[in-house]
Amino acid sequence: MKWQKVTATYLTKYELLVNAFFDEIEAGRLKVRIMFRQNAHEPLGLTDEQRELSYYLLYYQFVKHAFGFEFLPLRDEGTHLRIYFDQFPDTGEQVAKFKGFIQALERSSAFRKANLRIRAQDITEVDSHDHVLLQCLDIVLGAICFRLNDKHKLKPKSSARRGSRTIAKEKLYNLIHQRLCRLKQHYNIGITTGGPPQSRWELPHRHWKFIPRKHDYDQTRTKRGRKKKPT
Repeated sequence: MKWQKVTATYLTKYELLVNAFFDEIEAGRLKVRIMFRQNAHEPLGLTDEQRELSYYLLYYQFVKHAFGFEFLPLRDEGTHLRIYFDQFPDTGEQVAKFKGFIQALERSSAFRKANLRIRAQDITEVDSHDHVLLQCLDIVLGAICFRLNDKHKLKPKSSARRGSRTIAKEKLYNLIHQRLCRLKQHYNIGITTGGPPQSRWELPHRHWKFIPRKHDYDQTRTKRGRKKKPT
């Protein structure tokens, strides 16, 4: 089950899966954290190495900050964190170095505060074909990307109407947004979810719009900027 495979024929099946996924979230058995960035925020001062490793650097920041692990309920015996990453685009040295950095997070002040531990064998890659939860996440992520990039408005070049697949995807996105609004009223998918620091752990679903500390803002790469006519 993948967002790219959503069609009018299979829409009902995808709706059933999405509802089951959000039922688990509402029941408190799942928490979802989504990070995205807007291309208009162009990072400044990055080295060639940082640009080459940008995938891993963003992933590292996501694991470190997005889940609010420092607010995890404290247990005397500690808590072991298992992390299942989707398959990485590289193999070998870069991946080994990245996993080492992830394991080292247990020595950070936030993780020590929560008595949170990470063992090397608990950091691994998985194939989403074998994990239903990853497939559900792919659908939610795809729907968010679909709406934020105005893909629900796309029409075939030879037609004045949208295609049936686009319409089906919009219907599925609308369902997802309705379920998000049940978790948090008037859920805005395009901004960082607000709330006090502890909400990073407590809220069932959060978005994090990552903005580099040092960046240049290119308005022409925004939806409004692209609509403006050149002067």
